[in-house]
Amino acid sequence: MTTDTKATETRAFEADVSRLLHMMVHSVYSDKDVFLRELISNAADACEKLRFEAVSRPELLGDDPKPRITIAADADNRRITVEDNGIGMSRDDMAEALGTIARSGTRAFIERVGSGSEDTQLIGQFGVGFYSAFMVADHVDVISRLAGSDEAWRWSSDGKGSYEIAPTPLEAAPARGTRVVLHLMEDAASYTTPYRLEGLAKSQSGHVPVPITLVEKPGAEARDIADGTALWVRPKSEIKPEEYTDFYRGLSGQYDEPAATIHFRAEGRQEYSVLAFVPGSRPFDLFDQDRKGRMKLYVRRVFITDDAELLPRYLRFVRGLVDSADLPLNVSREMIQESPLLASIRKGLTNRVLGDLAKLAENDAETYAKIWDNFGVVLKEGLYEDYERREQLLKLARFRSTASGDGWRGLTDYVAAMKEGQKAIFFMAGDDRARLEASPQLEGFRARGIEVLLLTDPVDSFWVTMAPDFDGKPFKSVTQGVAELSEIPLLDAEKKTETAAAPEVDGFLAFVKAALGDAVSDVKASDRLTESAVCLVAPEHGPDRQFERLMNAAGRLDQAAKPILEINPRHERVLALARLGDDEQAFKDDAAHLLYDEARVLDGDKPADARAFSERLARLIARGLPKG
Repeated sequence: MTTDTKATETRAFEADVSRLLHMMVHSVYSDKDVFLRELISNAADACEKLRFEAVSRPELLGDDPKPRITIAADADNRRITVEDNGIGMSRDDMAEALGTIARSGTRAFIERVGSGSEDTQLIGQFGVGFYSAFMVADHVDVISRLAGSDEAWRWSSDGKGSYEIAPTPLEAAPARGTRVVLHLMEDAASYTTPYRLEGLAKSQSGHVPVPITLVEKPGAEARDIADGTALWVRPKSEIKPEEYTDFYRGLSGQYDEPAATIHFRAEGRQEYSVLAFVPGSRPFDLFDQDRKGRMKLYVRRVFITDDAELLPRYLRFVRGLVDSADLPLNVSREMIQESPLLASIRKGLTNRVLGDLAKLAENDAETYAKIWDNFGVVLKEGLYEDYERREQLLKLARFRSTASGDGWRGLTDYVAAMKEGQKAIFFMAGDDRARLEASPQLEGFRARGIEVLLLTDPVDSFWVTMAPDFDGKPFKSVTQGVAELSEIPLLDAEKKTETAAAPEVDGFLAFVKAALGDAVSDVKASDRLTESAVCLVAPEHGPDRQFERLMNAAGRLDQAAKPILEINPRHERVLALARLGDDEQAFKDDAAHLLYDEARVLDGDKPADARAFSERLARLIARGLPKG
């Protein structure tokens, strides 16, 4: 078969190929495991090319019409072989595809077929991804026979600057297709372990459109490890719930049932399939500091990356994959997220996930409530991160409230139940629901039947500052500014009293303000208190009490705002103090500071000065004791 014109030939790679190879091996890929993905991808391409060519030349298939990819391990000789029965390569094909870095045989084929063909499922850039093999191998042999040819060729290189092409006997070559033999480096010998090869093939390429078999050792029978089908490309009507569950468990590594399944195919400017799941329980990594998503990206059923940020971080609990038919594959598949097409996919996917959650909330409130139990605290991050979808997220949000009992309350229902004269959506933020429900600031709202949202997640104090309103109703903290309750009647009309304080109470308020000095910004009569004597509120402008605490704890608050002390002008203790004469100035001064410390304790803080508080309390106790 060998002639003088077809003798063994050694060639240098194209200009600067050694430097490019070094970059490819050491810089482009962040994970050496990808070499198997790249070789399987190229093998799948070769099978797809043959399928296309066989439409007009069926004789190319011969007596072997079914495509296949075989991975073989030889641990004793530190070798891995990846073989396909695809289109194969001629001598010139090898020189072009394997001798030129960034030469894309796939791209050339697509250009020849034309962009209008929908039958070509071609992935990868043979001649680019192929060189990832040199990350694990110090020598690579490629033996190939072009379909329909009576010649076979061997390409050999150590990846350091040159390669050799030589004819090879037909009996030493595949009957059709390509065999890639990797002579592994010593530190890569573990790749010959069958379970590792099988795991890599299944996780990275288990859904390429070609069946994959594995030969665990020389002489062993090949066994199937991937059947060449992908669940997400099948019609939903043909998929059983248990198939979805099995796929979800394998994909996510969890053993629960998915709470929701999102399966669709987008067509139009971009074509892609999506199979995603909302877990039935919280994943262990839900609160990782990096807040990375766990959506995998495939292109034509070949795994590309799980780090493409396909969903915003507040949807990081969603597990699943996107399989694109349009995304380009450049030299680094890890860098594929830089493609402008991905931004369009990300937008469409995010809108679909939120839309499906909205439908679930409307049609199956019980299931949605469970999802919110698990992931509501994460979803609420979007209220301050995603301005474009804030209204959509507010409709999805659920809250505990003074009217919700043990259930959840949506803002649409809250607004529908607002009292006549109520102009705002009232909330109270803190870290404990029981303490919030016992807060004196709620008394006036409870007396009027006004619902108050009880926000106990740290994120709540942030998003309410970024979400100015819902359905035209502003959010307002009950611990901040004027309560605006005077226009809303009390539920018990018999308890209604004049809101104006008696003259002696006005004088007492002025006395308390003078006694406290710079500790407070003001002392006011309160219309939000009905049972307690005092409470603290934040000024109208600036952060509310809880947000101020969080910022102060994080060291991001230069100076805390001085609170306002509100005093209940109808409280029996306040009225008694107001009636004291001028001869009780010292006692009234102690009482003023004790009222302030009482308000701080009710607000979850310590007394302003523990020693002074103790001394005043001792004098108060002594005053009440009988004279001995």
